[in-house]
Amino acid sequence: MTKRAAAVRYARALFDVAVKEHANLEQIEAELAAFSDLFRQHATLDRVLLNPAVPAPRKRAAVAELTARLGLSPILAKLLTLLAERDRLLVLPDLLAVYRERLLDYRGVVRAEVTTTMPLATQQTDAIGRRLKEVTGRTVTVEERIDPAILGGVVTRIGSMVFDGSIARQLEKIRAKLVEG
Repeated sequence: MTKRAAAVRYARALFDVAVKEHANLEQIEAELAAFSDLFRQHATLDRVLLNPAVPAPRKRAAVAELTARLGLSPILAKLLTLLAERDRLLVLPDLLAVYRERLLDYRGVVRAEVTTTMPLATQQTDAIGRRLKEVTGRTVTVEERIDPAILGGVVTRIGSMVFDGSIARQLEKIRAKLVEG
């Protein structure tokens, strides 16, 4: 099983149990993010807990101690201990990303990545968000990206859907028509 596939399974299980237990979903997300950040902040922790040469029982004990000291919710503590036991702590970054996706989906929120050549004014970003809400029927959070290569216009990506209104794309279409005709 790939790392991403394992992360999806664990994130789905964590989310489903949290919903069933009426846990605070945002709190679990914050705790999971904080635990994941520990690995980035402490290289020694990263080396020890992700090292296959370190026995799983030692990893399990270390993670149990960490989760207790951090005061993590029991649902998350149990999952992290299980991941340590199965030597799967490597999936943490992907697990966090998938959990966040599931949380947004559960809340009826969709992310839109809007690419322009220069930063948009707040009113423009809000207008794009409102229009995308009309199109998708869901609450939209707009993430801006700057890319001078599009030359102008806007490229919007929502999941696998792409709305390409960039000048670069329009020039590409004109060139294709000139070449074929």
